[in-house]
Amino acid sequence: MSRFNRRVEHLPPSGIRRFFDLVIDAKDIISLGVGEPDFVTPWHVREKVFYSLEQGRTSYTSNWGILELRQETAAYLNNRFGARFDKDEILITVGVSEGVDLALRTILNEGDEVILFEPTYVCYRPLTELAGGVVVPVSTPSLKMTADAIQQALTPKTKAILLSYPSNPTGYTIDKAEIKKIAQIARSRDLWIISDEIYAELTYEGEHFSISAIPDVKDRVILLNGFSKAFAMTGWRLGYIAASRDFLQQAVKIHQYAALCAPIMAQYGALESLRYGLGEMQEMKKSYWRRRNYMHEALNAIGLSVNKPEGAFYVFPSIEATGKTAEQFAIELLQQEKVAVVPGDVFGRGGEGHVRMCYATDFNLLKEAVKRMDRYVRSLKK
Repeated sequence: MSRFNRRVEHLPPSGIRRFFDLVIDAKDIISLGVGEPDFVTPWHVREKVFYSLEQGRTSYTSNWGILELRQETAAYLNNRFGARFDKDEILITVGVSEGVDLALRTILNEGDEVILFEPTYVCYRPLTELAGGVVVPVSTPSLKMTADAIQQALTPKTKAILLSYPSNPTGYTIDKAEIKKIAQIARSRDLWIISDEIYAELTYEGEHFSISAIPDVKDRVILLNGFSKAFAMTGWRLGYIAASRDFLQQAVKIHQYAALCAPIMAQYGALESLRYGLGEMQEMKKSYWRRRNYMHEALNAIGLSVNKPEGAFYVFPSIEATGKTAEQFAIELLQQEKVAVVPGDVFGRGGEGHVRMCYATDFNLLKEAVKRMDRYVRSLKK
């Protein structure tokens, strides 16, 4: 008998965190590794939480979350993205990561298949496997999700399609026409759609189109979102699921035993962000937009080919011209030039030959990082 759960034993450690651990205690490193805003949470949000603590608001909340926050979240989704949720279709979670876990554990039975486009964020595959599901990875040469790729991956065991857009690690999104095709596949095959739209507000090309806004597929959509990225609240660990009542009545059972509720202080901070923080969010977005444009031009100029990201705050350049694997490139760049990036292969199929860089860092540091990368790339040609 194995001492530990075999599924856990076989889980690889996060490739992102591994490179983060290499950097955390090092000096003079420019880190483009961890996907985190370089803005702090706005002062009025922090001040609101200080005030809530002074009032003694330190208790548990409902498993579902504070009523006002659920109401405000539903209104936000409806006003910003044309969805039609009400407060009873919102569950406040401990970050979007818990939302992913709840979604998968709620719908999957042993052996159910989940179609997952790769390269993608590192938590989806292991959480699917922990829930007893089977990942069916799909990819395309463009590194963009397409309905055709999904169609070719369907089997009688397919239970769900997992979307994440704009994408971490590529920054690419899925356009409205393609989303509608994917919705049609889900409807015709009676599939769940788990849609992680945490970067929705950080869309630079056109408007973000949420699949939850399509009325005749909304009852099979599990929408995941939160406050970490666009609202600069990563450490607050607060997200939410927006979905049908029948789904949430099952998901909350897991949530109440595994987490009970999200921290009350974080919930009051999120409430303040939704009510009064949208303007500040737009200012942060403008800053990311400027940095995105710089990185796109600068990386192509030094020979690291990349298409312009449409959202999030990542670039995913090809490093194939250097002759290095993603792992070799990342390690040598760190050792020789003290710039930290993440090897693309940690994000799954299609990621090899690329590295992920997060440009949510000081503009002067980005310029210095590009200078160091240029020096490293030129050294390989000697």
